[in-house]
Amino acid sequence: MGQTINRAKTGLFTLMAGAGLPGLALADQPTPWELNLQPAATPVMERITSFHDLLLAIIFAIVVLVAALLVYVMIRFRASANPNPSRTSHNTLIEVLWTVAPIMILVVIAIPSFRLLYYSDKAADAELTVKVQGYQWYWAYSYPDAGDFTVESRIAARTEAEATDGKIRLLSTDNPMVVPVDTTVRVLVTSDNVIHSWAVPSFGVQKYANPGHINETWFRAEKTGTYFGQCQQICGSDHGFMPVEVKVVSKEDYAAWVAKMKAQAGIPDAAPTKLAAATAAPATAN
Repeated sequence: MGQTINRAKTGLFTLMAGAGLPGLALADQPTPWELNLQPAATPVMERITSFHDLLLAIIFAIVVLVAALLVYVMIRFRASANPNPSRTSHNTLIEVLWTVAPIMILVVIAIPSFRLLYYSDKAADAELTVKVQGYQWYWAYSYPDAGDFTVESRIAARTEAEATDGKIRLLSTDNPMVVPVDTTVRVLVTSDNVIHSWAVPSFGVQKYANPGHINETWFRAEKTGTYFGQCQQICGSDHGFMPVEVKVVSKEDYAAWVAKMKAQAGIPDAAPTKLAAATAAPATAN
């Protein structure tokens, strides 16, 4: 039910954003009274959502069972029905059941949990690498596969008065991370000073940025749009003003954006990027 509501809200946001109304995301962002996870935009988040639904079903079943047992005990063993209470202190069958049942439940949870952890750990055959570096208090995105230029990303709207021209308060940045759609992106996360945390809920990505250490994660966005996240590790006085904005565009638009960034950085555009070389059509023999 919550997932259906979220998807309906997302479609409304997308439609209104396309109409040019300010303050709305092109894809997903936190919304008031949100009851469920943001709609998945990557295979990792799809698996996280499935695992979440499995856990919800298990927890619901446990709550119903425990509630039923409490009601049964309250009625069956109330004082008026048992003027002479039983002196039984042990029951082998019950003790075996309440030991084995939790173990089986944990096994059912552990198997998909470990599968998800290994699946989301590192990218296999990544087509693009982006290095994310946290500072106090902004992000820097480096593209070693596309000329090794760096884009600094700072908050664009701290107040409602600054949230103009489509900007969203506490979420929009002046320079978002730009990546192509349907591309496996390896993300290397580190920090220049204190511990930060780079997170995008719709991607199912949350990785700590530790000084002197590089953590790896990945995502593959399956639809174009703008996705938002925030630093999730308290990193100082401006921790709440360190948003993450990722713009997923077509591969053609990404190539044009890379050319623009390389021109601004004074990087020669002679050699093709790794992504362009990988996606180039093979030559046909005459």
